[in-house]
Amino acid sequence: MARPIRASAGRKKGMPVCAVCGGTEFYEDHNRGEQICTSCGCVVSERIIDSGPEWRAFTSEERDARARTGSPITLTMADKGLATTIGWSDRDAHGRSISASSRAAIYRMRKWQIRTLVHSSQHRNLSIAMSEMDRLSSQLGVPKETKETAALIYRKALDKRLVRGRSIEGMVAASIYLSCRIHKIPRQLDEIVTEARVNRKELGQCVRLILRYVRIKVPIPSANDLMPRISADLGLSGKTLQTAMNIINQAREKGITAGKDPGGLAAAALYIAGIIEDERRTQREIAEASNVTEVTVRNRYKQLANDLKITIAPS
Repeated sequence: MARPIRASAGRKKGMPVCAVCGGTEFYEDHNRGEQICTSCGCVVSERIIDSGPEWRAFTSEERDARARTGSPITLTMADKGLATTIGWSDRDAHGRSISASSRAAIYRMRKWQIRTLVHSSQHRNLSIAMSEMDRLSSQLGVPKETKETAALIYRKALDKRLVRGRSIEGMVAASIYLSCRIHKIPRQLDEIVTEARVNRKELGQCVRLILRYVRIKVPIPSANDLMPRISADLGLSGKTLQTAMNIINQAREKGITAGKDPGGLAAAALYIAGIIEDERRTQREIAEASNVTEVTVRNRYKQLANDLKITIAPS
C-alpha cells in the first residue's frame, strides 16, 4: 500500500507552509496522528501527540461515567461553576442506599452547605444578577459568548461599586446591551427595555455609568449591523439589503450619519433600496420592523435622498 508523500513544513511569517505546494491550511487526522495539507494531500507530520483522554466512550452516559473532570469555569455563574454541592440522591457513590440515621445527618449538612454558599453581599448580588441575566438572555436570544461578555462587564461594574444604590436589573440589562454592541448583534435599546424590568431612562443611565467608569471598548452602533435583521423581518432580498448597505456607506463617507440614530438610518436606507430594487414596503411596515416612528423614516429618507442625490420614482 503506497504511503502518502511526506513534506516538511517551512515557515513564512510565523505560519507553517507546505514544502510541496506552499499551502497554509492543514487537516489533523487524530486517528492516524497525521497533519495533512488540504491543497495537495501531502503528510506534513505523522507523529502528532494526542492530548485527549486515554479512554474511549461511545455513548453520552458512558462518557459522563468515565470523565474525571467537571464542566469548565464560566463567568455566568456566581461561583464560576467551581463550587461543590451535596447531591440530593439518597445513595452513596457505590449506588448503595444510605441508612436512615446517616440520611438525617446528610440532610442537615446539605441544608447548611446551601446556606453558607451565599455568605457575602457581593456573592448574593452575583447570585441574583446571574439569574436575571439568564432570564433576559433567553428572552432576547443572546448567544453564549455574548452572555459571557455581559457577565464580565457586570463583574467589573460590581468591583467598581457601581451597582450600589442602583437596581440589579438595570445594570444587568445595560451589561447585555453593551455586550451586544461589542459582538455586533442587532439589539436596540428599546428592545432591551421591552424584555427588561426597567424603563428606558434608567437603562440609559446605567449604560452611561458603565461606559464612564468601566474600561471596555464599545464600538459605535452602526446601521449596517441592524439592517440584516430588519430586512429579514420585512422579507427583502439580499440584493435590496446590499443596495441599502451601499447607501449607508456613501452617507458615512459624506458625514451624513454623524449624530443620527442607527435605527432610523437603517429604516430609511431600506425604504430607498426597496424602491430602487422594486421591493416596495410602506413606511409603516419599515417603522414597525425598525422600532422607530414613521416620521423618523420620512425625515431620514428625505435627507438621504437629497444629500446623495437619489431620484425616487413616485409610487
